[in-house]
Amino acid sequence: MAMEITQFLLAAQSADAKVRTEAETNLRQFQEQNMPLFLLSLSVELSNDEKPVESRRLAGIVLKNSLDAKDAIRKEQLVQQWMAIDVSIKSQIKDFLLKTLGSSVPEARHTSAQVIAKIASIEIPRKQWPELIGSLLNNMTQQDKPASLKQATLETLGYVCEEISHQDLVQDEVNAVLTAVVQGMNLADHGPEVRLAATKALYNALEFAQTNFENEMERNYIMKVVCDTAMSTEVEIRQAAFECLVAIASAYYEVLEPYMQTLFQLTSNAVKGDEETVALQAIEFWSSICDEEIELQEFESPESGDSGPPHSCFIEKALSSLIPLLLETLLKQEEDQDQDDTIWNISMAGGTCLGLVARTVGDAIVPLVMPFVESNIVKPDWRCREAATYAFGSILEGPSVEKLSPLVQAGLEFLLNAMKDGNNHVKDTTAWTLSRIFELLHSPANDFSVISPENLKRVLGVLLESIKDAPNVAEKVCGAIYYLAQGYEDAGPSSSLLSPYLTEIISCLIATADRTDGGDSKLRSSAYETLNEVVRCSNIAETSSIIAQLLPVIMNKLGQTMEIQIVSSEDREKQGDLQASLCGVLQVIIQKLSSTDETKPIILQAADQIMLLFLKVFGCRSSTVHEEAMLAIGALAYATGSQFEKYMPEFFQYLEMGLQNFEEYQVCGITVGVVGDICRALDDKVLPYCDGIMGLLLKDLASSELHRSVKPPIFSCFGDIALAIGEHFEKYVPYVLPMMQGAAEICAKMETSDEEMVDYGNQLRRCIFEAYSGILQGFKTVKPEVMVPYAQHLLKFIELVSRDSQRDESVTKAAVAVMGDLADALGSNIKLMLKESAFYDEFLGECLQSDDEQLKETAGWTQGMIQRVMVL
Repeated sequence: MAMEITQFLLAAQSADAKVRTEAETNLRQFQEQNMPLFLLSLSVELSNDEKPVESRRLAGIVLKNSLDAKDAIRKEQLVQQWMAIDVSIKSQIKDFLLKTLGSSVPEARHTSAQVIAKIASIEIPRKQWPELIGSLLNNMTQQDKPASLKQATLETLGYVCEEISHQDLVQDEVNAVLTAVVQGMNLADHGPEVRLAATKALYNALEFAQTNFENEMERNYIMKVVCDTAMSTEVEIRQAAFECLVAIASAYYEVLEPYMQTLFQLTSNAVKGDEETVALQAIEFWSSICDEEIELQEFESPESGDSGPPHSCFIEKALSSLIPLLLETLLKQEEDQDQDDTIWNISMAGGTCLGLVARTVGDAIVPLVMPFVESNIVKPDWRCREAATYAFGSILEGPSVEKLSPLVQAGLEFLLNAMKDGNNHVKDTTAWTLSRIFELLHSPANDFSVISPENLKRVLGVLLESIKDAPNVAEKVCGAIYYLAQGYEDAGPSSSLLSPYLTEIISCLIATADRTDGGDSKLRSSAYETLNEVVRCSNIAETSSIIAQLLPVIMNKLGQTMEIQIVSSEDREKQGDLQASLCGVLQVIIQKLSSTDETKPIILQAADQIMLLFLKVFGCRSSTVHEEAMLAIGALAYATGSQFEKYMPEFFQYLEMGLQNFEEYQVCGITVGVVGDICRALDDKVLPYCDGIMGLLLKDLASSELHRSVKPPIFSCFGDIALAIGEHFEKYVPYVLPMMQGAAEICAKMETSDEEMVDYGNQLRRCIFEAYSGILQGFKTVKPEVMVPYAQHLLKFIELVSRDSQRDESVTKAAVAVMGDLADALGSNIKLMLKESAFYDEFLGECLQSDDEQLKETAGWTQGMIQRVMVL
């Protein structure tokens, strides 16, 4: 078969479907019958310059896909598959790949570089293939080697650095790689292809250069080479060098001081006169410096009491030159950028950077930007008016309310008039600026707002007129209304100010959602999101009748979606999106009206019809449960309480589908949450469904296919079920408790250097504690002895968590609460265990000192429970 692989690979790309299918079958059979020989044949194919380019290309793709996959579970299978291959065959494959780096065909070299890096990502962390780095460096140090081999070698080094961690190489190897890469950037010795590959490789190798950047001589040399490369004659090389500078700004901020003068000159020249791809990176350099300084300022905040790493105030020092440079970029708009939110050009980058500078230096930016705003806002050229508005909108976050308020007060009328500007760009940016003003400077609940009872009518008049404008402007106006409404939430008497306008706002938003000129469905979903916020933040005492009238309107619209003619998958998608938006609105209405005793009956009366609609929505989509409908049903269960029982026989099948939906794990996660809502609503009436639910939840926990984010909430859900069914939970204990104990042990061994894993560990620990709390409370009055055998393990787990400095506040609260539940439920059964656990006094003492009132209260209650046990 190895002899025929060329034919198979060519036939697999044939225009004739029959030939193609047959070839794919042959390749699959070869792969299944003899995986090692299959991979070896592919590497031979890729390395042979006499073979056709087409067969070599596909050989490389298949080889790469046999080593790596996006899906983590599939990737692990492929890693194990590679590890199982005989060492001598792996060795041959690797030799062929290294040989391919010298191929005369660029595409083969490129593919081989990628495949070598994939193998390196498997082997180097396992301390295998130690000779790889040496043999690659060998290609670089020998004078007579062709440029194409050096280019491919540098590309490989770059990919290898991208795939592995800096802990996988010893410092000598790092030094050698950096030397080879930096020398590869040298103008005198190499042509543009080699220099480009070297510069890109340096970008990936920077993470490894920690020690080298600490050494002044080495750092000076690296910085000099990068800065020289940023002035190359080739655009692509300049861009790659600036990308390196952006990465250096993030990784090595604290050592940049000596180079800042040069870097300002370089970036300034690039922004003013270079190609856009280079100029964008030059602006990105300053955005990265802002990010670092914003983070340092948060780190230095008085609460933390820690002076932290040094803050060099680069932005503050460069302010007077940097601001004019950024303001200039705002005038370089593209004609159609208002029509496409994904466009990224120099004016967008400049405005984004300006916003970051405002957050970095606060008030100091205002006097530097306002003259630009004032002189350009009235010019006849639309570019000047748009740039002035964009500049103003960009500096609204960072400076103090005291500094901004008078300017916004003075400029608000001007901005409202600009919503009638003759140019679409200007209106688009003006609407965006208004939404920023309402988001950042309109907070009646905190006693400050640029909107007064006097000007509210004028503001709303303009917004409700402008929402009829072009779709892109209307979408930004939706944003402005969204934040305007949000400001009145929990604002006491001020929340009444919006009530008289509610009917008109709602009808305008519904009319906007119904527009057909929006092209994509973006305007529609913005209008519905805004409608949700308007309803959510309204003053229920004054607006309940308006919201009650909205309910049948939305139900009607949801009913109409069932009639949509579905011909194509696009139709199905449109129907799904519209149903999602409408279910979202219904969820908010259900929550709003069920939040007071006076208005709850409105929901109870309509519940049967609402539930019928949700079930029809599920019926439209055969395999996947509709996320938004599931969330809305959770709200309905909460609102209807025990009356929800009558819907369970029909709804249960969709609940099961949701809990089995591993593919769309968000749906599975939401369904787990809804199980909790239903338990709280039905209490022991949920019992008939518990075997089915528990079976699926246990299966979910055991599955390696289900995304890990769904697993912690499953533990919390066990607590909800136990609390609902009390002593009937006993039959699940032998299955559930070992799983909880196993998860607690996993928490103890978790990687703590990775921030994402720390967050996940905190979530998992909190949910395990919540599960224990629910189960202990469930058994407390009926059968507490069931939990005695598990008490020791739980106490040990609480002790372990109490000693961890990385636990967050929610974990602390859950740990304290479960300790109280343990003492409350098991009483004298655990007196001895508590006597032997010295840790809790100190832990509770720490919590009683907390500023968090809720934590203090819980700790006080727990202390009381433990004291009660001790005197028994």
